[in-house]
Amino acid sequence: MFPVNQSALHPFGPRAAGVERLWWFAFILAAVVYVLTVGTLFWAMARARRREREGEVLPADSHQRMKVGVASALAASVVILLAFLGVDLVLVRTRDPVPKQHPITIEVTGHQWWWQVNYADTSAHGRFETANEIHIPVGEPVLFLLSSQDVIHSFWVPNLAGKKDLIPGYTQSFWFQADTAGIYRGQCAEFCGEQHAKMALNIVAQPLSDYRAWVAGQQGPGATPADSITKRGQEVFLTSPCVMCHAIGGTSAGSHNGPDLTHLASRLTIAAGTLPNTRGNLAGWILDSQRIKPGNKMPPNMLEPKDLDALLTYLQSLK
Repeated sequence: MFPVNQSALHPFGPRAAGVERLWWFAFILAAVVYVLTVGTLFWAMARARRREREGEVLPADSHQRMKVGVASALAASVVILLAFLGVDLVLVRTRDPVPKQHPITIEVTGHQWWWQVNYADTSAHGRFETANEIHIPVGEPVLFLLSSQDVIHSFWVPNLAGKKDLIPGYTQSFWFQADTAGIYRGQCAEFCGEQHAKMALNIVAQPLSDYRAWVAGQQGPGATPADSITKRGQEVFLTSPCVMCHAIGGTSAGSHNGPDLTHLASRLTIAAGTLPNTRGNLAGWILDSQRIKPGNKMPPNMLEPKDLDALLTYLQSLK
């Protein structure tokens, strides 16, 4: 699995390919219009200078010619706008319906400043929650149901599709497909507050067999402590303010004010793509996340060194 360089001009799915073709059409057409406009301007300036040198008098029908020129430019503008509309409808808008019945459905909720991800299923056992990381199978269209809990956010994974806004109190539907395995970076594309720039996520596209194995692992509860240090870490978690915001499957922690931590150790990053998921970064985030991401809703946690070490061991066991 390799990380893909984030770019709207490097598509890895049909939705993104349509956006890329629209971009190139707009760029080429705009370049042609620019060259013609600038060329016409220089031609008119040169012609005016020549007339001034030679003392030519404007022909009697010059005003009529000017009207014809303006009308022609207006008509050309209308044709260009209609061309943009037609290409947009063909390349992008007609791809809105999901090309498969009963696709994988993922509910994404935007928060300041992280992504809550729920894998929808007809059975309670089949549903599970994660955060800031979405796994999808290669070659399969995936339906996303997008909403927001606070302000307007925008879900954007440039290599896979164009952006889609998340409006508070309203659910948007949206789909895309990854044709190649890889790790695709996404982000919020609508300014949503102080830490907007640190609201990212990873889309992990993997072969179907790997995806199913990942889903099976995510549907299970959090790992049971296997030694005294890990058990102590679980006790620290369950007796600290952590349980006021976070959930871990298989324990009494069930709050959903913050990201679900049931399988935290399996994620590539923490804090919505802000930091790699390492022991040191996790320690710094737990102790004082405000120094890393000012304004986020997680308060500082003043833990004793032994308790912090045990808590880190426990959290890193949650794979």
